[in-house]
Amino acid sequence: MSRAQRLAQDAAEAAEVRAYQTDPDVVALRIERVRRQVDWMAWSGIVLGLGFTMTNVQTFASAATAVWSLPWLAAWVLDPTVSLVLLAILRAEQVTARYQVRTGPWVRRAKWFTLAATYVMNTWTSFMAGEAAAIVLHSVPPLVVFVAVEAVTDLRDKLTDAVLVAAGERRIVRPVEGGRRKLFADYLAEARAAWAPGVEITPAWVRQETGCSRGLSPRLARALRAEVANG
Repeated sequence: MSRAQRLAQDAAEAAEVRAYQTDPDVVALRIERVRRQVDWMAWSGIVLGLGFTMTNVQTFASAATAVWSLPWLAAWVLDPTVSLVLLAILRAEQVTARYQVRTGPWVRRAKWFTLAATYVMNTWTSFMAGEAAAIVLHSVPPLVVFVAVEAVTDLRDKLTDAVLVAAGERRIVRPVEGGRRKLFADYLAEARAAWAPGVEITPAWVRQETGCSRGLSPRLARALRAEVANG
């Protein structure tokens, strides 16, 4: 085999490997693995942070009560009550972010309220005592939880975007005039031309009007909704 033939064989093998590596299903599988790792690490940090705040919240709620009295025991229930509501919201957002379904304003308000309540109860005693070191110590875990719950939702949404981008790049293959491949902008232009006031812009409607792939339609719907919202 000549050198040119070996190079041609290597090029063919490399092209085949790359075709599999960039296949939307392979990319989606890799991203799902990353998503699981991100979820596991984020949930671990959130649960540990909330666990740290439990004793401080109990101390706040049981002030001036006798140890092992009924009010003292009931104080242990306060932090899990708030934390379970927060965890329920985060678990729901884990699913909605996976499919890029936007939640209503009350979901965000409930999340912020539970986080704010946890922070206040966790640091109140330190603020009243005026102890700077204690304020910092008891502020870090709630703030880390607050930042984590906001960041992890956005990360899940962007991981889904990564899957859709990979799927869209591989599936936009329909030719248009001149033999050129049909691009995202071409699909968006078709959807823009088909839209009329009063029409709900959904991925299903975009697929019906443009014939794009299922993986691309959510991106097109979001882009067109943004255009409409911006006038």
